[in-house]
Amino acid sequence: MENTTHKFSQFHLTETPKVVTQIPGKKSQELLNLQKEIEGAVVSYPKSMPFAIDRAKGAVVEDVDGNQFIDFFAGCGVVNVGHCNDEVLAYVKEQQEKLIHALDFPTENKLRAIQHILGNLPEAERTNYKVSFGGPTGSDAVEAAIKLAKIKTGREGIIAFSGSYHGMTSGALAVTADTAFKSKLCALVPNVHFTPFTYEYRCPSNSTGQASKNFCIDQLTFLLENKHSGITKPAAIIVESIQGEGGNIPPAAGFLKEVIEVAHRNDVLVIFDEIQSGFFRTGEFLACMNYDAMPDIITMSKGLGGVGFPVAALVYRKEVEAWGPGDHIGTFRGNQVSLAAANGAFDFIEKYQVGAHTKEMGAYLKAGLQELANQFDCIGDIRGKGLMIGVEFVLDTHTKTPASQLVKEFRQACLQRGLLFEVGGHYNNVLRIVPPLTITPKLIDRALEIMKDALMSVMPGNEVTAEALLSEATL
Repeated sequence: MENTTHKFSQFHLTETPKVVTQIPGKKSQELLNLQKEIEGAVVSYPKSMPFAIDRAKGAVVEDVDGNQFIDFFAGCGVVNVGHCNDEVLAYVKEQQEKLIHALDFPTENKLRAIQHILGNLPEAERTNYKVSFGGPTGSDAVEAAIKLAKIKTGREGIIAFSGSYHGMTSGALAVTADTAFKSKLCALVPNVHFTPFTYEYRCPSNSTGQASKNFCIDQLTFLLENKHSGITKPAAIIVESIQGEGGNIPPAAGFLKEVIEVAHRNDVLVIFDEIQSGFFRTGEFLACMNYDAMPDIITMSKGLGGVGFPVAALVYRKEVEAWGPGDHIGTFRGNQVSLAAANGAFDFIEKYQVGAHTKEMGAYLKAGLQELANQFDCIGDIRGKGLMIGVEFVLDTHTKTPASQLVKEFRQACLQRGLLFEVGGHYNNVLRIVPPLTITPKLIDRALEIMKDALMSVMPGNEVTAEALLSEATL
C-alpha cells in the first residue's frame, strides 16, 4: 500500500517513531525502581514491557526517556480510536465543565450514548434491546450479565468455554478458563462447567473447519441434553464472540448461531462477551455481527470509553428484563465523562468511516504477516477479524509444538526496536495484535519491518548485540 498522506496521520504523535536508548532508559529505570518500592506486587505489564510512559497519541507511545513505540497493544484493546484523540477529548472537556457524576439519573449525555449503542445494532434488532450500566469495568459487566441470567431463569449454573477470559472478579474469574488465575484460590462461584471452543488450529478432536465446529456443538449439546452429562440445566452460556486472552481466536463459521440455537432449544440464555472484540474492533460494531448472531445478553467495556475512560454496559433483549429498582447498582455506573467520551468516539467513527478502515488495515496487516510466515517457519497460524489478530508461534509446523520461549525473546527484541504487543494463548505463544483502529499503513509497514528484524535476531545464528541495535536505531 502506497504510503502517501493518510487521513488518520494527523491523529498520531508521529508516523516515524524512534528509539533513542536501550530499554529501559535511565529515567524509566528510576521510576520502575520507585514503583517496585511503593506500589503493590500485583503490577504485571512493566515486568515484560519495562519502561515508564510519558505521553501517547494515536498509535504511538513515548516513554520518559524519549523512546517512541508503535502501539499494537492499545491499552489492552481499550483505546480503539487512539490515545488522546483530540476530537473525542473535545467532548470530554465540555462534559467535565458541566457534569461529572450523576449516579443513574437521566441526562441527555447518557441517553445519547444508549441511543448510539442501540443504533449500531443490526437494523432489525435495534428496538429489541435495552441498555443498563453497572460498575465501570468489563468484569463488572460480566458479573451483571450472570446475575441477570440467574434472576431471569431462577437457575444457578453457567456453561463457559475452554480458552475463555472474562475478568478477575469472583464470578468473572469462575467462568474464565485459565487455571493459573485460580490456582491460589480455594473457591469461586460454584456450578460452572466448561466445554470446547472452536480453536481450529488446536481442536481437541484434531479436526478443522466444519468438523471442528460440529465437534464443539456436539459437546455442548451433550452437556445440555443428556441427563447423564452430570450437570443440571444452567441459567446461561457465556462465550466470547472472538476469544482474546485465549489467543485472538475467531469462532468457526456458524458456531455462534448454533450455540444460540442449542441454548434456546433448551431454554437457556446466551451471553456474548464483547468487551474486547466489540466497539468496531473487527470493523463491525460487535464481533458477533460478522457471524449474523445476536444473543440474549451482551457485555461491553474497553473501547466503549473512547480513549480510555472506564465504562461498562449491559445490552440485553427486552424479554430478558428481570431487574427491579436497585437490584443491580454501582456508584460509578454510567459516569458522565466516560459516556461523553463514548459519544465522541461514536461520532468520530461515523465521521471517518473507521469500521471500513479497520477492515482494510486488518487485511493489509494480515497480508504483511503472511509474508513473514513465508520467510520464518516458526509462524504456525495467523488468524483474526479486522484489527484483532493472533499470530501463533511454534517450534515445528507439523507437530505444532508451542514456541513460548521464542515468543518471549521475540517480544523483547521488538520492544527494543519500538513495537509493543501483548502475548497470550493457551501456551503463551501467541502475539495478540490489537492496535488502535486509526493505525495507518505507514505505521503498519514500520511494525512489520521491526518484526522481521526482530525475528532475524532471535532465530538461531542471527543474534544481534544491544550495542549494534542501539547504533542501528539512532541512524
